[in-house]
Amino acid sequence: MSKTVRLTMAQALSRWLAAQRVAVDGVETPYFAGIWAIFGHGNVAGMGEALAGMEDALPTYRAHNEQGMAHAAIAFAKASRRRRAMACTTSIGPGATNMVTAAALAHVNRLPVLFLPGDVYASRRPDPVLQQIEDFADATVSANDCFRAVSRYFDRITRPEQIIDALPRAMGVLTDPALCGPVTLALCQDVQAEAYDYPESFFAPRLWRQRRPRADRAEFDRLVEAVRTAKAPLIVAGGGVLYSAAETVLANLAAQTGIPVAETQAGKGALAWDHRQALGSIGVTGTSAANAAAEAADLVIGVGTRLQDFTTGSRTLFAGKRLIQINIAAPDAIKQGAEAVVGDARETLEALAEALADWQVEAAWRDANRAAVAEWNAAWDAATAPGTALPSDAQVIGAVWRQAGEDAT
Repeated sequence: MSKTVRLTMAQALSRWLAAQRVAVDGVETPYFAGIWAIFGHGNVAGMGEALAGMEDALPTYRAHNEQGMAHAAIAFAKASRRRRAMACTTSIGPGATNMVTAAALAHVNRLPVLFLPGDVYASRRPDPVLQQIEDFADATVSANDCFRAVSRYFDRITRPEQIIDALPRAMGVLTDPALCGPVTLALCQDVQAEAYDYPESFFAPRLWRQRRPRADRAEFDRLVEAVRTAKAPLIVAGGGVLYSAAETVLANLAAQTGIPVAETQAGKGALAWDHRQALGSIGVTGTSAANAAAEAADLVIGVGTRLQDFTTGSRTLFAGKRLIQINIAAPDAIKQGAEAVVGDARETLEALAEALADWQVEAAWRDANRAAVAEWNAAWDAATAPGTALPSDAQVIGAVWRQAGEDAT
């Protein structure tokens, strides 16, 4: 019979979070760098007490605004290339709902954050509690239901033993490259302080590894054939290039083949700005070189991008082009009529470089893009030269949208 340890649910949750590990650049490290917290009724007696004894293994960072601390957790996840994350705990009611905007941001951008808002009493003995939402038609409604629409995984913990299944499921979503996004575990405040005999094995350290699925053979072969027959191919690099650590592979592929590369907002930094195939940003806030390449391209290859409206000029920039999407998430891979290549960005680009070892773009396409980049850089240097009066933000925004309108027509 397995050994058990008696802990409150909050103590068990905190101990389990501290035991989760990942490898970053070959070094094993805690997945959760800490937990942001604003304590009040709904989480102070449970999570507050538990975290007080976990400072060394799971640091607590006190905040003064719930939305702000959640955005800080999002920034950490993005800077960590989704390899690590942070948690956020709040009181019930407005303390919890203040994080909903941040949860939506994390959901849109596929960034991992663990939200742990306090919730109503599972027992309903002190019902209603302060700041509890009372739905006269549905007694199960809680303010935390707001998180359902902006969470990749949502659960309400109404019994202490439920975390034995809920926490691994939550971690599976946070670390899955295709499902990755915010997770919400709404913690009923009485259950946080309720004790249970947890198996000691539940708290054993666990190493979570990054999954790198390879593309389907038929999908990949179509991609190779499309590139080989294209006269003017273009790669659009999104955030997935960074999250897959595919920057070096992308740079080598672009140098080897001469295929120009434009970047989305999330993909900034996927290619060094002075790489010979770098076109800069694309779309509404893009460079003239990147947008001209998109207009002239006969094949657009998206890599790790969700093709949002700024990238695509609200679906006008790639209209009429053959579009192929390399993406680990199938729903993103098929957007806007794209031909899907579902797989890890780094694995797919490595295989593509091998398949195109004897192929390069036509010299005219390569030279045209380099000339466009030189023209853009010269214009930028002139506009930012010392003593030059820079345009106002309003003028810049106006010019961007005028150009977008011209591109659309």
